[in-house]
Amino acid sequence: MTLRILDAHFHLWRIGRNGHSWPDADWPRIHRDFVPDDLRAETAAYDFVGGVLVQSQPDDRDTDWMLTIDDPLVKGVVGWADLTAPDAPARIADLAARPKLRGLRPMLQGIADTDWILQPALAPAIEAMLAHSLRFDALVQPRHLPTLHAFATRWPDLPIVIDHAAKPHAATGELDPWRDEITALATLPNVWCKLSGLRTEQAPGQPADALKPYVDHLVATFSDRLMWGSDWPVLLHADDAYAEWVEAMLDLAGTVDLDRLLVTAASDFYALDV
Repeated sequence: MTLRILDAHFHLWRIGRNGHSWPDADWPRIHRDFVPDDLRAETAAYDFVGGVLVQSQPDDRDTDWMLTIDDPLVKGVVGWADLTAPDAPARIADLAARPKLRGLRPMLQGIADTDWILQPALAPAIEAMLAHSLRFDALVQPRHLPTLHAFATRWPDLPIVIDHAAKPHAATGELDPWRDEITALATLPNVWCKLSGLRTEQAPGQPADALKPYVDHLVATFSDRLMWGSDWPVLLHADDAYAEWVEAMLDLAGTVDLDRLLVTAASDFYALDV
């Protein structure tokens, strides 16, 4: 039977357009346009029902462009907004009126202040997200995990998903304190996690099976709140193809409920019609 996939995390971009600034020429494998037909070609071997298009630029133009993409592969969009701007609630209300918008993602990994999301100035924006039933994609690194726990506790009604499992230090095989901090976050019912982006955290040439301790821990802690994402086309930077990450996931995840991991967890979290 052909594997059915709803991809919880992919990107599209056009170089030099729509506020694009990354990737640049230092990322040669992905320094080109990526559009829906490219994704369609990559996933032709699967029963691919589409997925969640996630912002890649901290720019309103990128979000506005993503929301104009009229393609059945784009089931939902996670955009960007300046959450500290005085007009953030109005901007969020405008974005939420677009049918495919499902959430917002501040690019926390690029912000030097680890505690940025705890500042009081964000409260009006978070309240607007709650008012419009939006979700929060947490693009974080291990340094953010205690802060994210405080944030998720402060806003218990805000659905939060940890992108790329918080990018653990897989290149060096470091598991702690990431392991304990992930466990603590998994006890909060409003926090979910994406099994995505891990190959690009490894060292060049490191085999996918070195990720086994990380994947085992995510499966054990998040269970049915764990969703698979490709992080395509960023995964191409790790010299992986879409199919190679799918096959690695099948080997690493073991005897999990594949329909839950690959389809229904993401559709439930993002309220997608698949």
